[in-house]
Amino acid sequence: MEDFQALWQKALLKFEPKVSTVSYELWIKPLEPLDFKDNTLFLAASSITAKNQIIKNHTALFSDIIPQVYGSQAQFQILDTIEKDEYINKSKNIQSYDETGFNSKYTFENYVVGKSNQFVYAGARAVAENPGKKFNPFFIYGGVGLGKTHLLHAVGNYILQHFPKLKIKYVTCEKFTNDYIESLLSKRELSKVEFREKYRSLDILLVDDIQFLSKKDSTQEEFFHTFNDLYQNNKQIILSSDRPPKEIATLAARLKSRFASGLIQDIQPPEYETRIAILRKKAQEERYFMDDEVFEFIAEKLDTNIRELEGMLSKIHFFATLIGKKKATIDDAKEAMKDKLNQEREEVTIDLIIEQVCKYYGVSKAELTGKRRSREFVEPRMMAIYLTNELLDMPLISIGKYFGGRDHTTIIHSRDKVTDLVKNNKTVKNTVAELKEIITNTSKSE
Repeated sequence: MEDFQALWQKALLKFEPKVSTVSYELWIKPLEPLDFKDNTLFLAASSITAKNQIIKNHTALFSDIIPQVYGSQAQFQILDTIEKDEYINKSKNIQSYDETGFNSKYTFENYVVGKSNQFVYAGARAVAENPGKKFNPFFIYGGVGLGKTHLLHAVGNYILQHFPKLKIKYVTCEKFTNDYIESLLSKRELSKVEFREKYRSLDILLVDDIQFLSKKDSTQEEFFHTFNDLYQNNKQIILSSDRPPKEIATLAARLKSRFASGLIQDIQPPEYETRIAILRKKAQEERYFMDDEVFEFIAEKLDTNIRELEGMLSKIHFFATLIGKKKATIDDAKEAMKDKLNQEREEVTIDLIIEQVCKYYGVSKAELTGKRRSREFVEPRMMAIYLTNELLDMPLISIGKYFGGRDHTTIIHSRDKVTDLVKNNKTVKNTVAELKEIITNTSKSE
C-alpha cells in the first residue's frame, strides 16, 4: 500500500468538495495522519473541540471516504492532543517523535535556500552528514521566524533516517531548564543522576533558543558540564540563538568561549527572490491556488521573517475561499492585507521616502526635486514619485507639490512609467523591492 500519509492527501481531495470551506479549513485539513495499523487510520486533531466537531458533524463522511482511500475494511479513529501523546508514548518505534522532539515536516528538502541562508544551510548539511566530526559545536543565530528551528529539525530528521542507531535529542532551552529544576525538586536521590544520564548519554544534542540560559547561574553550571562531557567524547552539539554568543549579555564567559569554539553561522532575513520562492513552496505544500502576482505582492510588502510571510499567505487563501474563490487574486491579497498596509502607511512619510531614495542613488534632495532632466536625476525622481504613490495615501496634486511643484499629469507619467518597468524589467523590480524594504525598516526603527 502507498504510504498512509501520502494517501491522506488523496483523502483530503475527496473531503474538500463535500464540506463547507470553514469545516474543511478549521477541522479536517489540520488533521495529522499519525499511524495506520490493524486497518485503522489514526488521525490527530489539534484540540478536543476539533475532535468533537468532526465526530459530531462528519462521522458518516469519514466512514465513507476512508475506506475508499485506505481499503474497503479501513476504519478511522480521531485522537485529541492528550490521546495523541499517549499513543506516541506507547509506540515501540526506536525513537518516536516524543522521544527525539523532531517535527517530521521540517526537512532539508523543504527548506528554501537563498543568499540569506546558503552558508548556514551548507553548515547544517555538513553537520548532519558527519555528526561529531565537523563543526562542533555548530551555533546558528538570527532573528525571530527566519528558519533556525526548521534547520535544527532538518538536521535531526536527516540523522534519524541515515544514522538510526545514534541517540539524539532536541529540546528548547526552557525544556532543559525545567528538566534540571525538576531533578533538583525531586525527593528521589537518583533524580539528578537520571537527569545527567538523560543528556550526557546522547550522541547528538540540539538546543533551541540557548539565549534563555542567561541569568540562570545554576542551570548554566549544569549545562557547562553537560556541554563539556559531550564535547570531550566527540558528541555533536548544535545550538540556536537570536544573537551570537558574545552578545548574550549575562551568559558566563566560559560558555561564550565554548559556544564560539566551533562554527558560528547567522541567518539573515530572506531577500526578495527567496521570499517569493518560500511563498511558492508553501502554497504548493498546502495546495493554495493563487495568481503569481499574489506571491510578488506579499514579498514586496513583507520582509521581516518567514513566519509572517507564511501567515499572510494562509490569511489570503482563507479570505479567498470564504468568498467562494478557488484561486486568490491580487485584489484578494490587497483586501486581506489592508490593515497591515494601512499601518505601514502611518509609519512611512514622504520625507522619509525622499531621504532614502536620495541616499540610495547618491543625489541631494534639491537635485531630486529640482528641474534638471539628466538621467542621473530623472531616474531617482521617478522612483521616489512611484514609491510615494505606492506607500502613501496622498493626492497626486500634493505629491506634485513635494516634487518641485510638478502638475498631476507629470506625477501620473512617472508613476505609470515605473509601473511598466516593474512588470518588464527585473532590475527595476528588484530595486523597488529593495527600496521598499529599506524605507519600511527605517520607519520601524525610528
